[in-house]
Amino acid sequence: MSSCESNPTNRKKVIILGSGGAGLTAAIYAARADLLPLIIDGTQPGGQLMITSDVENYPGFENPILGPELMDAMRKQAARFETKFVNGTVTKVDFSKRPFKVEVDGKNVYESHTIIVATGASAKLLGLPAEIMGKGVSACATCDGFFFKGQDLVVVGGGDTALEEATYLTKFASKVTIVHRRDELRASKAMQKKAFENPKIDFVWDSAVEEILDVKADKVTGVRMKNLKTGKVSEISCGGVFIAIGHQPNTDVFRGQLELEPNGYIVTKKSSMETSVPGVFAAGDVQDHVYRQAVTACGTGCMAAIDAERYLHTLE
Repeated sequence: MSSCESNPTNRKKVIILGSGGAGLTAAIYAARADLLPLIIDGTQPGGQLMITSDVENYPGFENPILGPELMDAMRKQAARFETKFVNGTVTKVDFSKRPFKVEVDGKNVYESHTIIVATGASAKLLGLPAEIMGKGVSACATCDGFFFKGQDLVVVGGGDTALEEATYLTKFASKVTIVHRRDELRASKAMQKKAFENPKIDFVWDSAVEEILDVKADKVTGVRMKNLKTGKVSEISCGGVFIAIGHQPNTDVFRGQLELEPNGYIVTKKSSMETSVPGVFAAGDVQDHVYRQAVTACGTGCMAAIDAERYLHTLE
C-alpha cells in the first residue's frame, strides 16, 4: 500500500474528497454536526453541474437554475457552517491505518480518522474540438432532453446507456438517430427490442462521428460521420448530440486501497455508504453508476456524513 509522510498539523475530523453535490452536501451535514470538515476541491470544483446549463429537476426551484449557480449556492452554504476548502487534486492516499492520509498535489498531506470520497465520475467523450458541453452537446438525456423539444437528435453509442438515452429522448425529440461504430448493438436484448420497436429511433451502423457542426454558429446544426467499413463521409442535420459511451469513475488513486467494482466504481455496504475500509465512506457518482443525478448524489452525501459522524462516536 502507498504511504504519505505524516503531517499532524493538518489533522482534521473529516476530510471530503470532491466538491460536487455529494461532497458539498456531506460538508453541510458534517459541519452542522461540529465536525469542521475539510473539502479537497478536486480537478473540477463543483463537479459535473458546473458544465450543465439549466437545471429543472432539482427540488425547490420553481424556475430553472444554472448548474454553476446551484453549486455556488451549495458551496456558500457549506462555507457558512465553517467548512474549509483546499484547492487541489488528490495525488495519493494511505488508507492502510488510522489516521488516514491524503496527499494533495504531491506536496501537502492531510490526516483524518474519517474520509468521504466524493470524487464523482466523468462522462467519456469523443475528444472532438466542438464537443462543448452545454452548447447542444450533452452526456445526460435526463438532465437536458427537455430543452430539445421537437428537434432531431443524435445519440452516439451502442450499449444500454445509449439506448436508454435515445428512448428517453423520444419523449421530446421528433427523431433520434443512434450512431454506432459496429453493425450490432452491445445493449441487452430487452433494450434493443424496445429501441427497434420505437418509430422515432433510427440507426446508422459502422460509423463514427468525426465532427460536430457548427462551431461558428455556437450551436449544434449537425454531425459529420465516416463509415468505418467503406470510408464514405456523410452528414446528418440535428439540433443536439448526446454522447452515451459510458462514464469513468474518478477512482484511479484509490486502486489497491478500496474495493472497486469491475467497472471501477467504489463498492459500498448495504444500507450504508461505508467502503471496504472502516472509516472511509463514498458518496455520489463515484459509487453510483445507476442513477447519476444531482439529487441522488446529494442524498448519498447526506448519508455518508451521518455515517461518518456515527463512526467517530464509536471511536470515542
